[in-house]
Amino acid sequence: MSNDELSKEQRILRAMRKTLASVIKDVTPKSGYLSPLSDETVEGIKECFTLISIREKELADELGLNAAKPYYVDEVQTATVVSFIKPKSDKPEGQS
Repeated sequence: MSNDELSKEQRILRAMRKTLASVIKDVTPKSGYLSPLSDETVEGIKECFTLISIREKELADELGLNAAKPYYVDEVQTATVVSFIKPKSDKPEGQS
């Protein structure tokens, strides 16, 4: 697959995911009301989201994209941040 095809497929998947999420928001009942969707439909929607995310990950892997993984605040970090302090210049200000 070329990058153009992957890009087109990614746009299609993104549009499907966003549209499906909008439909879910529109039909979600207020608290205390029954859902207009059957249990089978809810499971089908969950399966669609799963398949979309699996394919999006496959495409990202093919392109070599590294998806940033979210982390919890209390999660142990594997990297250490090192601060650097710029040394002061011996020359007075205004001189080159």
